[in-house]
Amino acid sequence: MTAHSNEKDLEIVHDQVADKLGAVQLEQVDKVITATEWQQLLNDAQAAEEEEKNMPLKEAFRIYPMAMFWTFAVTVSFIMAAFDQSIFGSIIALPAFRQKYGFYGGQAAGYQFWQTGLSKAAGTGSFIGILISSWAQARYGYRRTLQVGLVWLSGCIFITFFAQNITMLFIGELLCGLPFGAFTTTAMGYASEIAPVPLRGFLTTYIALVNSFGQLLSAGVFKGMANLTGEWSYRIPFAVQWVWIIPLFIIATFAPESPWFLVRSGKLKEAERAVARLGKKADERDPARIVAMMVGTGFPRSSVLIGQVRTNEHEKERSESLSYVECFKGTNLRRTEIACMTMCFIPLCGDWFGGGGAYFFEQAGLNTSDAFSFNMGLWGFACFGTIGSWFIIPYVGRRKLMMSGLSALAGLLFLVGLLTIPVRQGNSAAKWAQAALILVWIFVFNISVAPLVYVIVGECSSTRLRGQTIGIARNVYILCALPVAFIASYSMNPTAWGWGTYAGLFWVSFIETVDTSSYVDRAVWNLLAVPAMGVLPSP
Repeated sequence: MTAHSNEKDLEIVHDQVADKLGAVQLEQVDKVITATEWQQLLNDAQAAEEEEKNMPLKEAFRIYPMAMFWTFAVTVSFIMAAFDQSIFGSIIALPAFRQKYGFYGGQAAGYQFWQTGLSKAAGTGSFIGILISSWAQARYGYRRTLQVGLVWLSGCIFITFFAQNITMLFIGELLCGLPFGAFTTTAMGYASEIAPVPLRGFLTTYIALVNSFGQLLSAGVFKGMANLTGEWSYRIPFAVQWVWIIPLFIIATFAPESPWFLVRSGKLKEAERAVARLGKKADERDPARIVAMMVGTGFPRSSVLIGQVRTNEHEKERSESLSYVECFKGTNLRRTEIACMTMCFIPLCGDWFGGGGAYFFEQAGLNTSDAFSFNMGLWGFACFGTIGSWFIIPYVGRRKLMMSGLSALAGLLFLVGLLTIPVRQGNSAAKWAQAALILVWIFVFNISVAPLVYVIVGECSSTRLRGQTIGIARNVYILCALPVAFIASYSMNPTAWGWGTYAGLFWVSFIETVDTSSYVDRAVWNLLAVPAMGVLPSP
């Protein structure tokens, strides 16, 4: 190819990209006076990406301490969602709560109540909240979405705290679910966008840790309530949710916005400032070059001028609209399928049964105090499991770890179900063995399946449609979890099907497997329309 031909092609590339970037980003393009300088910008973008991908983990920790800090801070919102999610797994074990909101099921069963409806009220609200928040995140950013959600939640907690009957409690939980949906998608999207490549797996699996910590906190609160007999035993846990709102609002005020969101909005200068805030002040890396990597271009791999597909503009070309409909078109459909099916692994692998909280341990035969003690241990094991995944994933690989974890979970559920036979024959040692196996189950779940789900969903989504893809995946999870909760509630409830811990045998049949990879490689595979299972090797 001649020099004149190169210059001509580069000028065409420049004009095409200038047309796509829009008025605000055009200012950045206009700085490129010649085609040669435009080629240099493209080279800088590719060099910045290669530098980030090849950066050692230790170096990433040194350069990006603030990226870790802000991820840790903003994802605290997920603790609130996890805390509320686990409330009804424990609060129904409180005699005072069942007496207030339930009905008398006879001397053997005691007070029972509308378990399925209450346990999934927040989930139903989250479904709507996710649809709203995913749109809001794409339009207004993660910070503003989080702040509005916190203000809404501060008012809705009053309804649950002062609920006088089960209908009022249901409505309160339903309304609280709206911001909880926003918190889950905000935490997942924000963590995956501000994390540099070497830290992305670490910071996205951290979401699984804060999820476990939120449920551990809930278990600790209910352990303290176990010996209370009045209404405060179940009202205090609702009041605890107020504690988070002001600190989280302050964090959202001062946190940097996602530079990817700012690039998508055409605010390149603000994106550069956000990138600078995520690293050390002494870092010599040029924020403008990192933003150039995010802006990128969108041209065929065969072009000798461009050389390689770059992220944002490549996906902008293929996703001109940011509506939910785009998630089901072309190669974005592939991403959406992977995200949704991966998210469904959580309920289908027996999460509600294995992580059923104090109520499960009561149905296994433990008294209320012992049930709450084991519940605390359960979520302590979950936290240790997630931390352990940080060290295992890089060496074992995602596909192998996912498949091994699911196989182990199936075996543990099978043993729990079998041990129900001696438990119902009066063997007291068997019920303690069941409780111990559930502790092992939650550890295995959180060292394998749970953290990998958040990594996969965060990585497989398009950068421009990440909020929408995560939102759809989370809502599919909720739709999957609703029938799972119905089955789990009726199977465990002694006034319904009365399976008790025999239900472990039922959940064994739902174990499945999954595979995954990373942002740009996933985009290229989807572009080539190659079947997922054939091209997604373990890293």
